[in-house]
Amino acid sequence: MATKGNPGDNRTRNSVSMFIVAGFCCFFYLLGAWQRSGAGKGDSIALEMTKQAEDCSIFSNLEFETHHGDKMGPADDSKFEVKIFKPCDDSYIDYTPCQEQMRAMTFPRENMNYRERHCPPEAEKLHCLIPAPKGYVTPFQWPKSRDYVPYANAPHKSLTVEKAVQNWVQYEGDVFRFPGGGTQFPQGADAYIEQLASVIPMDNGTVRTALDTGCGVASWGAYLFKKNVVAMSFAPRDSHEAQVQFALERGVPAVIGVLGTIKLPYPSRAFDMAHCSRCLIPWGGNDGMYMMEVDRVLRPGGYWILSGPPINWRNNYQAWERPKEELEQEQKKIEEIAQLLCWEKTHEKGEIAIWRKRINNMDCKERDTATMCKSTYVNDVWYKKLEVCITPYPETLSSDEVAGGKLKPFPERLNTVPPRIAGDEFPGVSVDAFQEDNKMWQKSVEAYKRINKLLDSGRYRNIMDMNAGLGSFAAALESPKLWVMNVMPTIAERDTLGVIFERGLIGIYHDWCEAFSTYPRTYDLIHASGVFSLYKDKCNAEDILLEMDRILRPEGAVIIRDHADVLNKVKRIASGMRWNMKMVDHEEGPRVAQKVLFAVKRYWVAGENGTTPAG
Repeated sequence: MATKGNPGDNRTRNSVSMFIVAGFCCFFYLLGAWQRSGAGKGDSIALEMTKQAEDCSIFSNLEFETHHGDKMGPADDSKFEVKIFKPCDDSYIDYTPCQEQMRAMTFPRENMNYRERHCPPEAEKLHCLIPAPKGYVTPFQWPKSRDYVPYANAPHKSLTVEKAVQNWVQYEGDVFRFPGGGTQFPQGADAYIEQLASVIPMDNGTVRTALDTGCGVASWGAYLFKKNVVAMSFAPRDSHEAQVQFALERGVPAVIGVLGTIKLPYPSRAFDMAHCSRCLIPWGGNDGMYMMEVDRVLRPGGYWILSGPPINWRNNYQAWERPKEELEQEQKKIEEIAQLLCWEKTHEKGEIAIWRKRINNMDCKERDTATMCKSTYVNDVWYKKLEVCITPYPETLSSDEVAGGKLKPFPERLNTVPPRIAGDEFPGVSVDAFQEDNKMWQKSVEAYKRINKLLDSGRYRNIMDMNAGLGSFAAALESPKLWVMNVMPTIAERDTLGVIFERGLIGIYHDWCEAFSTYPRTYDLIHASGVFSLYKDKCNAEDILLEMDRILRPEGAVIIRDHADVLNKVKRIASGMRWNMKMVDHEEGPRVAQKVLFAVKRYWVAGENGTTPAG
C-alpha cells in the first residue's frame, strides 16, 4: 500500500511553512557567503560557509510528500518597477499551449496533423502563471514514483476505466497505482522486457537509448531503468487523457508528440532501440514513410520492436475483430518496407517481431532501388515535412565497420570521445575541447551542489537542460536517481544533439520562442546556461520565463547561468513570478562576467491570492 499524503493537516502545513522560511534565510545567508568568498577558492570564508552549510542543512531535509511553500515576498529591487504576474484562470491548470484541444480541432485529421504542434499566435499567448491543482503535493521519490502518483497532481480517472482490463493504472484512495501492465503486456512490463532481452543485448550496456512510439503511461520506459536503459517516450494529447502527464509524474522521460506529417525532433542515428506496442501507427501506409523515419533516428545496428497487430495475425485476427486479409496485407507491406530499408528480421514469436538495422550498407543492394533523401543536412528536422526517402548511411570502408562509428557500452560511452567528435564532424569541437567541456561542467556541478544540497539527493528526478551543448551538465549529474532532458535549441550555433545521444543520454530539438511539448509541473529542476543571451534578439525573455514557470513543479529549482546584465533583467522579470532568488558569482570568482542565478518556485495552488482571468 502506498504511503499517502495528508494535504488537509494544517499542523503539517504550518510547521513546513515555518521550516521553509527558516531554510531560505539560511539559504540566502550562505549564498551571500559564497559570493563574498571568491567563489570557492579555498579561503577561510568559503571553508566557514561549507561548515555552516553542513550545520544548517538548508535543503537536506526539504523532502516532503505533501507540503506548502513559504510566505516570503518577491525579491526586492527598488530601482525598477516589478511587473506582478497574476495567476491564470483555474481552467488552465493542465494547459499545453502548442497542443491545446480547441485549436487542434481546427486542423486536418489526415495523418494526425491535428495532434501535432500548433502554437498560439503572439496575440493569444498567456501572460499569467499556470496554477497547480488544489491539493497538489510533492511527488514520491523514485523508485516509489514509478508505481504511485498522488491523485491530486493529475486528477484524471478516465484511463482507470478505459484500460482497466489491461492493467495500466488503478485508482486507490488518494493515489493512482501503476501495476506495470500494458495493452500488450498485461502480465507486467518486467516479464515483457525480459522476453525482449533474450534477443536484444540490454544487460551489457550495448543498448542504452530507446524510443517508445505511442507510449501510453510509459510503463515500458519505466521498467527499462532496471536495465540501465533510458527511453524517450511520446504519445499525443488525445482522448487518453493525461497519459504523458502520468509518465512524467512517475519520473519517466516523455513528451507530447505524434508521428504524423513532420519529422521527429531527434537527430539521425540517435537510438539503440525503437519500440511500438499497439501504438496504432500505420507502419505500412504512406509508402513506408513512418518506418523510414524510424530508420533515420535508429543507430546502425539498432533494433526495432513491433508488438501487437498485425504480428501473428493468423492466430489473432478473430480476437482483434479485423479481417484476416487486411491484417495479412498489412504485415506483408511492413515486411517489404523492412527489406527495402535493409533491416534483418531477427525474431518473431507470439505477437512480437524484432528487426535489426544493419551496421552499414555494404550488403544492402535493396537500398540501391530506393529513393535516398537528398537533404544537405539530415538533422534539419524542426517543422520539416516527412519524406518518402531513406536517409543514407555514413560511408564505411569495410563490411564489419559500423557506419558512423562503434559506440562503447554504457556507462563507458558517457565520457568516451563520441564518434561524431572523433570524426571531426563539428569544426571547432576537437577532442581536447570535448574533454575540457567535461571538466568544466564537472566543476560547475560540484559548485551547484555546494549551494543546493538537494541536487543529488533524489529530490530532483526530472531535470531539464535548456541549452545542452555537448551534454556535459547531464554527464556530470548522471545517477540512477535522476534523468536529464537535454534540449538543443534550434538556433544553437552548433547542433550537437547527436553527440549527446552518442554519450548514452537523451534529448530533443526545441525553439524556446515556443512552448515545450509537455504538461505543466513536469520538471523538478531546470538548468539554463546562456539561454537568454542566445534568444536576446529572437523573442521575449518574459515568454521564456513564463514557460519555465509553467513546466516547473511547485518548489522546483532553477539554475540560470548568463552574463550579469542579462541575469539582472531576468531577475527583475522573475521577481513578479513567485520565485525566491539569489544571484551569485561564477565558480571561478567575481571577476568572471558570467554569473549564476539560483531560484526556487514557491508553493501555491489554484484559488489562492485572487485568481483572475487569463490575459
